[in-house]
Amino acid sequence: MQYRQAKLSYCSASRNFLLVLFLFIFVNKSLSNENNSSSNETLESPKVLRVILPGVFDVAYGDYQIRMRAWGVKFPDRGQPGFQEAILFTETELISKDIEFEVKTKFDQRNLKVVDISHKDEGTNFSRKAISLGVGWHDEKETSRFGPYLMAQLKAKREKAGIWAFDYNFDKSRSILNPPKPFLSNALNNTNRFLPQISYWVTSFGRIHRPGCSFYQRGRGELSSNPTGEDCRICGGKKGKR
Repeated sequence: MQYRQAKLSYCSASRNFLLVLFLFIFVNKSLSNENNSSSNETLESPKVLRVILPGVFDVAYGDYQIRMRAWGVKFPDRGQPGFQEAILFTETELISKDIEFEVKTKFDQRNLKVVDISHKDEGTNFSRKAISLGVGWHDEKETSRFGPYLMAQLKAKREKAGIWAFDYNFDKSRSILNPPKPFLSNALNNTNRFLPQISYWVTSFGRIHRPGCSFYQRGRGELSSNPTGEDCRICGGKKGKR
């Protein structure tokens, strides 16, 4: 009797263990699938309503309207060379086209959804095409130096395509964030110390003598680079001979 009860107890404990193990595996798998779907979310058949800026546009998706920007590419700002060309490129490539978005960042610092854009019919990538034509340039920091975009930019630079034909610093943020630092910063702040200066001799009576004067450093007085007093009639003092 005791043996039978022990056996039943063992079987019950085994069933409970297997049930707990099954629930653990099921929950982990569900969480994993949820994380993967959120990080690699794909939006199919979206409709681009309008282009706001080069690479920035509004999309109608279901009952929602979302503002997005293209991943991995930067464009000229308003007033810079190539701005109108970048606007026209964005409109031509996105409006009334069969495109697909892969979400890279749900929302950036400007509250824009960052997406990688692909053309279903053409089999091309929006950002890569913009970079290869010189309409924009590769945002290496955002893509962690994505290889295909690097190669596209090297090709555009070599051919001096688009923006690379201009001698213009489009990405001004680099110079603003990382200004050049002089090796001798004190020399820039105190440039006068490196200039040759005349030390005048000012006597106790307030008479100013220049170097070379027969009264220079004679009697009581002091040296001064900016003296005040009466100029010597022989050497001219601070003003010198005329």
